[in-house]
Amino acid sequence: MLSLSDLKLGRVISVNEEPYQIVFNQHIKVARGGAVVKTKLKNLISGNTLEKTFSGSDDIMEADINRTKANFLYKQEDTFHFMDNESFEQFQFSENDLGDLVKYLIEGQEVDVLVFNDRPVSIALPTKIKLEVKSAPEGVKGNSAGAITKTVVLENDLELRTPLFIKSGDRIVVNTETGEYVERA
Repeated sequence: MLSLSDLKLGRVISVNEEPYQIVFNQHIKVARGGAVVKTKLKNLISGNTLEKTFSGSDDIMEADINRTKANFLYKQEDTFHFMDNESFEQFQFSENDLGDLVKYLIEGQEVDVLVFNDRPVSIALPTKIKLEVKSAPEGVKGNSAGAITKTVVLENDLELRTPLFIKSGDRIVVNTETGEYVERA
């Protein structure tokens, strides 16, 4: 059983005996009532989303999900191909199945695969990944009062706001949950 404080982003819970991943959560404390957590859940099998509010008296079960390691092989049109690191079986997900995670995938990258009933249903990326800057405009000298940023293009064609001192060829750390620059690698 999970408590309300366990309902964090990325946690996979069981709703109607199907795995749902929490993609949004908001903890709300009502004046004289108990606390509630409003969530937005994504069904890992069908891809449908569901908004659900949990109170302290609700029975919340964690989904029976196994994690294995796999490598991202390649993208073909809107299909992403992976290979399990232990069994060497190949499987794929569509771009709709993976959502925003596709922005951070690079060929050869190792990912965690979420397996439900012996079937891969989704992937999980590390919170922070290192990417190379493919192109970055020059920072303008004297334009450094305050937190000035510029848009750079990364090796996976993702555009990101970074500080002015980042140059082409630099490796940077990106937070995959927020999509923001963290630091130089």
